[in-house]
This record gives sequence, structure tokens and C-alpha cells, in this order.
Amino acid sequence: MSRSDSRSRGSLHAGQGVGREARTLTELNAVILAGGLGTRLRSVVQDRPKVLAEIAGRPFLTYLLDQLIKVNIGEVVLCTGYRSHQVRDTLGDRYRGLGITYSVESFPLGTAGALRLALPLFRSDPVLVMNGDSYCDAEFGSFWQWHWRRQAVTSLLLTKVDDAQRFGRVQVAENGAVAAFQEKGTSAGSGLISAGIYLMSRNLITSMPGGTSVSLEREVFPRWVGRGLYGFETESRFMDIGTPDAFAGAGSFFAGLAR
Repeated sequence: MSRSDSRSRGSLHAGQGVGREARTLTELNAVILAGGLGTRLRSVVQDRPKVLAEIAGRPFLTYLLDQLIKVNIGEVVLCTGYRSHQVRDTLGDRYRGLGITYSVESFPLGTAGALRLALPLFRSDPVLVMNGDSYCDAEFGSFWQWHWRRQAVTSLLLTKVDDAQRFGRVQVAENGAVAAFQEKGTSAGSGLISAGIYLMSRNLITSMPGGTSVSLEREVFPRWVGRGLYGFETESRFMDIGTPDAFAGAGSFFAGLAR
């Protein structure tokens, strides 16, 4: 599928189609949000999109794809934008048996806008959504079972970090329902943050506006507090490559996981 084909498909059919109800983790479609500009990382990664930044000799994005393969998910949609052709040239239509479909935005749509554009390509309900610039060593099977038991509209995978103010905190009630979001930089110390991994219903994705830049984290999720939004708490190891300092530590992070 060419860049123009992918873009027109998303534009013409957004909001159409009905996904099959997934009853097991392996029936899920996965989606990776891989279209970010990577502006803060540009000083150290200049010739490629952030998701292709090399960590220990391989593109960062492949570590996320390996997570999907590990749990036997067979299909992933890559939501691309900036230098999208490089992502396709690098990965093609299949990676280690994992089928890859591309949704290409013609202008920056934000995390929610990119997801809304790609909706016609999703064949399951819910879908597993992952940010393309972070990694969490979480157990996806446990996350799925927890989400399924609650019949949540959307569940966020949360993890505890020592310095939550860099990411923003998520507060949850005793039953796991998300109670509030706290903006970045508002308070120091440890706390729960969103690990950038979500199980999202088609109803929520369909409710988001199309054709405009919208943020999941700042605009969509806060509006769903009290309406079926849940947070799955873990203490899984987490990292992101959003800044040069964080990127510099990525190699050591993955080396530590391999031990």
C-alpha cells in the first residue's frame, strides 16, 4: 500500500466498519503510535523518525514488535507520519511473522487523531494501543485478563516510577477506576504513571474527532474519568526515548532486561 493509498483509505472510511469482539489476547489487533516528530530528540537522532532510533544496533520499534510476537498477536497497525516512508522501507509488510499495516497521516494529528484515522484498519474490539517512544516490561496477558474481568471501556497500563513529575501522575480508586490525572511537573516523588499501553474499545475511538490534532493523554482520557476508564497497576520496568538523556540510557535498560 502506498503512502497516498493508506492516507486516502483512512480519510474516506474513518468511523466505518465493526470489529469482532476479542475474547483472548491473541485475537487482538495491536496499534503502535509511530508518527511523532521527535523534536526533543533531534539533536541526537537527525536522519530518521524517533521510532527507528537505534538501540544496541536495532530500531527501537522492533523491541515493541517483539513484545507483540511474544504473546502471539498476529497483526499490527503502525500509525506513521513524520518520515513514514523510512518506517515502511525498514520493516516492510511483515516482521518475524507479524503482519504490518500502515496508516499514514498527511499532517500531525496527535495521538488520538492518528488513532482515529486508522480506525477502519482495526479488526478487533478492543484494540491494544502502544506508544511508539516508550517501553514497559509488563505482562500483557495479566493486563488483558484484568481488563476483560472488569468489562472496562478502556484500561491504561500503569507503572510506578521514582520520579513521576516528568510524566504526570495517574490516581486510581480502590476498584481500579481512574480517578484523576495530574499534569507533568506538578509534584515530585514516586507515583503511578501511564506506561503508554492501552486496551481501548472501538466506542471510545469512534467518539474522538477525526481530521484534527487531538491528544489521548491531555484531551481524551481526562474526559472519560468516571465513564469506564480503568488503570491496571504494575511495578514493571519502564523507559522512554523522548529526550537525549533518556535515549542515552536505553541500551543499558534493554541489557538489564536480558539478564
